[in-house]
Amino acid sequence: MPERIALLGSTGSIGTQALDIISKYPDKFQIEVLIAGNNIDLLIQQAHKYQPDSVVIANPDHYRQLKESLQNTNIKVYAGNEAVEQVVTSSTVDVVIASIVGYSGVRPTIAAIKAGKKIALANKETLVVAGEIIGRLVSESGSIIIPVDSEHSAIFQCLAGEAGNSIEKITLTASGGPFLNLSEDQLKFVKPCDALKHPNWNMGCKVTIDSASLMNKGLEVIEAKWLFDLTPEQISVIVHPQSIIHSLVHFADGSVKAQLGVPDMRVPILYALSYPDRLQSDLPRLVLNECKALTFSDPDIKKFRNLSLAYEALKRGGNMPCILNAANEIAVRAFLDEKIGFTQMPDIVEYTMENSLYYPTPDLDLLEVTDSSARETALSFINKLQKER
Repeated sequence: MPERIALLGSTGSIGTQALDIISKYPDKFQIEVLIAGNNIDLLIQQAHKYQPDSVVIANPDHYRQLKESLQNTNIKVYAGNEAVEQVVTSSTVDVVIASIVGYSGVRPTIAAIKAGKKIALANKETLVVAGEIIGRLVSESGSIIIPVDSEHSAIFQCLAGEAGNSIEKITLTASGGPFLNLSEDQLKFVKPCDALKHPNWNMGCKVTIDSASLMNKGLEVIEAKWLFDLTPEQISVIVHPQSIIHSLVHFADGSVKAQLGVPDMRVPILYALSYPDRLQSDLPRLVLNECKALTFSDPDIKKFRNLSLAYEALKRGGNMPCILNAANEIAVRAFLDEKIGFTQMPDIVEYTMENSLYYPTPDLDLLEVTDSSARETALSFINKLQKER
């Protein structure tokens, strides 16, 4: 029987690429549930094309339109965040692809983990915000998490067959984004349209902005700590503009393993779905002798302060990564709306971290309060910045 899949965030970048992969293996995978937040038109198209058992739109304002559009089908239609959390726990779901971007993906992913599902995790915020809680829930439920992010997938693959072997450290590679070679002064004048032109990867708006500011790499550092049980000192970042080496593992004997491939998110998506097997695919192949030189450099944490702020949040622990994430989501939205400049995003994150209540051992309810409060603090600071312009 094909594995039955619930796709959280079916209309986003990862979601649409996952559907492309799933459609190529009808004997292996079957779309059971499609879940989207607001993109009602694309969700309706996907429902007609893939004929899932159920569809869920998180925003209940779109329920009537979704219901009417699918009234001549046998597809069940639901709406609201509670429905999202309930449907991923269904006994008819074997695998949950968690690809909703941001904090909104945390609770449904946790619900799926509690239900013991296999999780193909593309929502890094789940582990950034609640890594310690997630680790405990996974051990209690028997769930398994397979990372979809190309960097964490690379580490996961490099660790295959290495049980018991001591990890010295890991290195996450970063493309550097579109502004790698700009000066600090030039960064003050970049626009959202410039930041959205990523040189290598096809990603959604929020992740692309995070990549440009190196916050994406900072979030990945925090995620790696929980995925692979590492200390902050064991996680390093190196800038590799060509995005061919996706990350490396350094072992205690001096050996280093790296995973290479063309920059195509469909590769780690397929690996996460097929693990522990590898399926034949028609995806583009890496031909090394056709590659230009592969280059590496240290990240400039003075120019891209978000990375150092993420390390600081990780070292402090508790609810600080939740504060970092909430402030960053607000800052990215404000930058996309052209309310602030690119270089003001880390200012907002830093201010929010310094002006939020710190709790060393938060539970999930306290993290909810932290997220809401941090967003208010960040918005208040943005309003202050706008008045000063």
